[in-house]
Amino acid sequence: MKIAVISDLHLGAGDACDWFGHDERQFLRFLRFLEDNFERVVLLGDIWETLTSRSHGDWVGGLRAAREAHRGIARRLEGSKYQYVHGNHDLIAGAAEGVPDRLLIDSGDARVVFTHGHHHDLLISKARWLSELGVWLGGWIRRAGLDPLYRAFRGIERLSENNAGNDQRFRRWALDVARDYRADIIVTGHTHRAQVFEEGPRVFLNSGSCQEGRFSFSALDTARGTFGVHGYEP
Repeated sequence: MKIAVISDLHLGAGDACDWFGHDERQFLRFLRFLEDNFERVVLLGDIWETLTSRSHGDWVGGLRAAREAHRGIARRLEGSKYQYVHGNHDLIAGAAEGVPDRLLIDSGDARVVFTHGHHHDLLISKARWLSELGVWLGGWIRRAGLDPLYRAFRGIERLSENNAGNDQRFRRWALDVARDYRADIIVTGHTHRAQVFEEGPRVFLNSGSCQEGRFSFSALDTARGTFGVHGYEP
């Protein structure tokens, strides 16, 4: 089975807090490329940016506004080839629409588990309200036009995110999840950093991010036993 995975688009409401950064027609061509070359396309979380809604806690409204701002993409992602797994920025899709937080595909050639990866994040798992408040405040600062303050805010966040030790811990967590599911391959998103790592009989993939104009996707062919993370030239 040929499977493509994309994550972390952060499609927003079309305002200053929408960090998607793509020309919609170009992105639709990218989706067509995936549809033409893969049997399934897994949407691995943070597809929609709901946490920067204008009213704190109105995540359903944030999801609705994001889909309204990106109608063409929203319609396309309803296609039969797509399977959606929510992340932490579109967590509301789980509660409101029953979107799962994990997906297991057993093709007969390999068992593959897909999960966004936010369960590893200590702040999200222990104090999700605080994580969500931080994202919302960042959005409020951006909308207020306080760009120097926003850049400082994001700089502090990225210093923590880019710690190499975090990558290693995240990878260990993911491989433990794979063992729990008796899976050969685990695919995640969340960190926005594309990775491929093999440990014994298991493979860890991170699909990277399609935010801020980037194109990144994981590709798996379970029949051939091939896997990797790729870019795309529009």
